[in-house]
Amino acid sequence: MTTPASSPPFFGWRVVAATFVLAAFGWGVGFYGPPVFLHAVVARTGWPVELVSAAVTAHFLVGAAVVANLPRLYRALGVPLVTSLGAGLLGFGVLGWAVAAAPWQLFAAALASGTGWVAMGAAAVNALVAPWFERRRPAALGLAYNGASLGGMVFSPLWAALIGGLGFPLAALAVGAVMLPVVGLLAALVFTRTPEGLGQHPDGEAAAMPAPAAAAPAARPLPAGPPWRDRRLLTLAAGMALGLFAQIGLLAHLFSLLVPALGAAAGLAMGGATLAAILGRSAVSWWMPAWADRRHVACLSHAVQLAGSLLLLAAVAGGGAWVLPGLLLGLALFGLGIGNATSLPPLIAQGEFTAQDARRVVPWIVATGQACYAFAPAIFGLLRGVAERGEALFLLAALVQAAAIGAFLAGQRRWRMEWDSNPR
Repeated sequence: MTTPASSPPFFGWRVVAATFVLAAFGWGVGFYGPPVFLHAVVARTGWPVELVSAAVTAHFLVGAAVVANLPRLYRALGVPLVTSLGAGLLGFGVLGWAVAAAPWQLFAAALASGTGWVAMGAAAVNALVAPWFERRRPAALGLAYNGASLGGMVFSPLWAALIGGLGFPLAALAVGAVMLPVVGLLAALVFTRTPEGLGQHPDGEAAAMPAPAAAAPAARPLPAGPPWRDRRLLTLAAGMALGLFAQIGLLAHLFSLLVPALGAAAGLAMGGATLAAILGRSAVSWWMPAWADRRHVACLSHAVQLAGSLLLLAAVAGGGAWVLPGLLLGLALFGLGIGNATSLPPLIAQGEFTAQDARRVVPWIVATGQACYAFAPAIFGLLRGVAERGEALFLLAALVQAAAIGAFLAGQRRWRMEWDSNPR
């Protein structure tokens, strides 16, 4: 039953649009920015790459600690204020990256930027969109998370152009001058609204819709005691962490690995991978049936990425005429799963846990994933010396993606056995 014509339009899709913009800034500045900042800081200061790389790791690690406590911050300060403060800290931190004159100042800037960006990251997107949708939540979250991919497509070249043309400090000020008022307006005009406050129900229905029947068996509360004793949570966190570790570790080095074969077209190829990420996430969001086992969908997405990693491995190892088509096809397959590695685990959590527990579980799994992938660029970098063309990196990515599939399946099989032997 649809909303009566006399009622105000459903506000949920405005929240999705606003969250899309928030994610574009969050990922464009806080996720895709640090690799560019690393190069700019090293070029400006002459500091060792290892030192600046450690600051990048600090940026992501402090974010992992903060995002685990995001629900507590929302309760204490409110979603709009936390979002605005996050944007302010992120902008201040990036300016610190640009002007740091001593290593301790760089690490202080990393703490500020890492703290700020998670208020505009994956857990924040889920917290903002989820209250407005139930039946159409996969599609709504998919659209909102696509802002992250757009942020990568826009900000990666934009940062390079601004820093090259204006210098890093002015580039940081220019981006901050746009980001802060935009996020502030979104927080004040959109994120202050709630379904209850507007008298609206999830999905814009005239009456609250029951949860899909397929999700009911798994939607059980967390047991008493430490939450990590719950197999669903443990395997979900492991699957997300492993998938992101493989993904971020390979992405951090992929551009430089593609340059010898593709030259100047390497940047376009990376942009194509980001476009594939949008297509992959959109396909899952709109076409995944309500009855589908979301762990199986996640496994399929990682299997596509695994196939892409193996194609990239075959291309660089085989050489000859196969290199170019192998690289492009492998990059396309790898790209199809980039977005789903972030957006599917929260959807799994919302299907397997009660609504109250899911609000805690999503920040936990996001924090675990971020804490793990913070080390991925450095670990993958250690393997660069093993094989100059990157064979070891592609092989490691494939192995870790296989482990992620195993983690998702381990949780699914155990849940099925528990439900079949003890149905409600």
